[in-house]
Amino acid sequence: MSYLTTKDGTQIFYKDWGAGQPVVFHHGWPLSSDDWDNQMLFFLAQGYRVIAHDRRGHGRSTQTHTGNDMDTYAADMAELAAALDLRNAIHVGHSTGGGEVARYVARHGKGRVAKAVLISAIPPVMLKSERNPGGTPIEVFDGYRAALAANRAQFYLDVPSGPFYGFNRPGANVSQGLIRNWWRQGMMGGAKAHYDCVKVFSETDHTEDLRQIDVPVLLMHGEDDQVVPIADSAHLGIKLLRRGLLKTYKGLPHGMFATHPEIINADLLAFMRT
Repeated sequence: MSYLTTKDGTQIFYKDWGAGQPVVFHHGWPLSSDDWDNQMLFFLAQGYRVIAHDRRGHGRSTQTHTGNDMDTYAADMAELAAALDLRNAIHVGHSTGGGEVARYVARHGKGRVAKAVLISAIPPVMLKSERNPGGTPIEVFDGYRAALAANRAQFYLDVPSGPFYGFNRPGANVSQGLIRNWWRQGMMGGAKAHYDCVKVFSETDHTEDLRQIDVPVLLMHGEDDQVVPIADSAHLGIKLLRRGLLKTYKGLPHGMFATHPEIINADLLAFMRT
């Protein structure tokens, strides 16, 4: 098992397989690098070097009670990229991980990043406000915090059983394996870090991050995303990017790379090869 010890003493768990152009995967809340198992194996077989880490407070990394903010998440990634000497890398982020990619590429990725992919990602900003009237009301995120504090184990069953994978939709092909694996990953992490991260993914404004990114960026978003609605995320984000490409998917959910990997992997590969 591989760990990086950051400047503040946090241990970051990571996987680093293969050789070739690096592809770095950034997971969503409250999961871990294990969420990318399918993609790691697929792109390894395609000849890429694949890397994924557990964000601080998540998975096998230190269950931090401080530093649970987007600036620190991006700085952790910068330390890992330097330690592994990652250059010409493609960074792929899902949901909160998409915010992490945007912040990292904008602030730390100069000379190290070739392309970026944001899947069902939180940028520009999720929270409803006067500046973002189409956003999600604070009461929704307060509900997340209350449910997490009251009974995290049950909450971490309810989310994947419902909106995350779209399993609450009529006729959905429900996978108990995906639900249980989501729960397993979530329960590995720290409750305090996960609680703090609700504020991170809901209130962090990535508008300037998107404006500053000068490498090609692919936005991939399901049109039936119930967690990060497409109208207030990808449809706004594409307008801020200098070199952005938007690809949407009719009927697909927030966790579409896990429910439909045969679709998402093919489109990811095509973008990586262009």
